[in-house]
Amino acid sequence: MNLTKSYLVTIFVSIIVISFMSCEDPEPVSKLSGLYLDQQPPGTKAELFAPGIISTGMYTRDIAITPDLKEIYFSVAMGPTSYVTIVVVKEVDGVWTSPEVAEFATDMNYKFIEPAISPDGSKFYFVSNMPSEGENKDDYNIWVMDRTGDGWSEPYEIGPPVNSDGPEFFPSVTSDGTIYFTRDNPDRTSTIHRSRFVEGQYGEVELLDETVNAGRSRFNAFIAPDESYIIVPTFDMTDSYGATDYYISFRSEDDTWKGPFNMGDQVNSSDGSEWSLNVSPDGKYLFFMSGRIIEREDSVLADVNYNDLLGMHNQPGNGSPSVYWIDASVIDSIKEKYLQ
Repeated sequence: MNLTKSYLVTIFVSIIVISFMSCEDPEPVSKLSGLYLDQQPPGTKAELFAPGIISTGMYTRDIAITPDLKEIYFSVAMGPTSYVTIVVVKEVDGVWTSPEVAEFATDMNYKFIEPAISPDGSKFYFVSNMPSEGENKDDYNIWVMDRTGDGWSEPYEIGPPVNSDGPEFFPSVTSDGTIYFTRDNPDRTSTIHRSRFVEGQYGEVELLDETVNAGRSRFNAFIAPDESYIIVPTFDMTDSYGATDYYISFRSEDDTWKGPFNMGDQVNSSDGSEWSLNVSPDGKYLFFMSGRIIEREDSVLADVNYNDLLGMHNQPGNGSPSVYWIDASVIDSIKEKYLQ
């Protein structure tokens, strides 16, 4: 999704960034162990994911998880467009580490967003505006790293035909290597495209049909590993709860799509900041970004002082996007409702 450049970065923000990056050796997160940071799994009601660890009150989005469920990557920003980078927590010797800036994303002269990991765990995709070697351009492109032992190779651009002279965003990859991604258009809209991976090469880029590319603009699509469904944040639909909602379409064996279907108020809200979604590698949970405000009791809001406001600001659910999760059975419920 297009990010507007910002040149007004305050000293306050700079101090935050420096302190955020200062921990070279991450400490355990309160000795947490177990899957998904030892969080209580959600049901069919969306819950904040890992409050105080991943959902902290900072602008947070873009979850990607390795197939062994031992590495969780996510994007954080100081405001939506200033400093943006990718952060990681890892399970090491059965204990989760504290969040740290990912090793490949520490150069804050550039932006790093939208991590995605292939279903087999062999490749790590992300988006950045850093230039390729020998080039000096400021477009957003898709980058890749290969799995090397318990780490990742040096990043390299995915190259054409996926990357073009314009910006590309939000890679999502199927089990057979087909990549779905967003491309920004000259008319300031965004559309969903895909490229098949055949004999080690990406094929001609296809623009998806109007079922997927519905609404006035659409971006940041998540494709199921088996390509059976696609979830697309879509702007300005007649049945939208907010400016942008998550919509799902289901793919048939003849490569046609049925939908799009609004994912309902279990996932969508009246807030317009809902445009980054992923499903866990085990298929159990749907993770999504939302800027919704968590309602507080009147007694909490009465006679508020400045420290109260500061405390509310530094908690998730303050109106800045956070990561929520919900049982992925909501996808089956939508399919049963509309297609069976």
